[in-house]
Amino acid sequence: MIVAIDGPAGSGKSTVAQMLAKRLGFCYLDTGAMYRALTWLAHAKGVELEDGEALAALALEHPVSFDAAGRVEIADQEVSREIREAQIDRLVPMVARHSQVRAVMRERQRALGSTGDAVIEGRDIGTVVAPRAEVKVFLVADECERARRRGADRPGVRAETTAADLRVRDERDAVNTRPATDALVLDTTLLTADEVVERIAALVAERRR
Repeated sequence: MIVAIDGPAGSGKSTVAQMLAKRLGFCYLDTGAMYRALTWLAHAKGVELEDGEALAALALEHPVSFDAAGRVEIADQEVSREIREAQIDRLVPMVARHSQVRAVMRERQRALGSTGDAVIEGRDIGTVVAPRAEVKVFLVADECERARRRGADRPGVRAETTAADLRVRDERDAVNTRPATDALVLDTTLLTADEVVERIAALVAERRR
């Protein structure tokens, strides 16, 4: 079974997906981390972020992988911490917008998600990456709450900067951030992560029956 979890930045995708995967005993696949890893590698190697062909070639040469603990690896390096830096936050939309890059990444995501039961989170998961997923959930939340959550993950960054970055990110990601027609849209603004996981786990149990 594949559980697809979509939604904008700060909606709770990563936290919920990790908790759900652990609860169900599923593999956890963070597609956003894959774009972040490619962005980190391109920046480290001096690859022009406007060059979609060069970025796609880099993604093919160095496919992103996850170890047993869920740590992100690229080019034989474990980069889980590095890809969460504020600088990568600002650069990753420039990489992810290229159609050539998304095509390479989608194939890699499908390959990683085809090995067994998986919770896959990111953008356009239920619509493009895994359109046949048995369970599709689209998380949303109030903009202020999303900014607060993002700020908690970026200590030392001013709240105003985080909010502004989030608005820019929303505008850039709009085309790839929409729910599938058969997805459950769930507002997480007033819900705890445990409550969201409980609702999705119940949906998984229902679909299994």
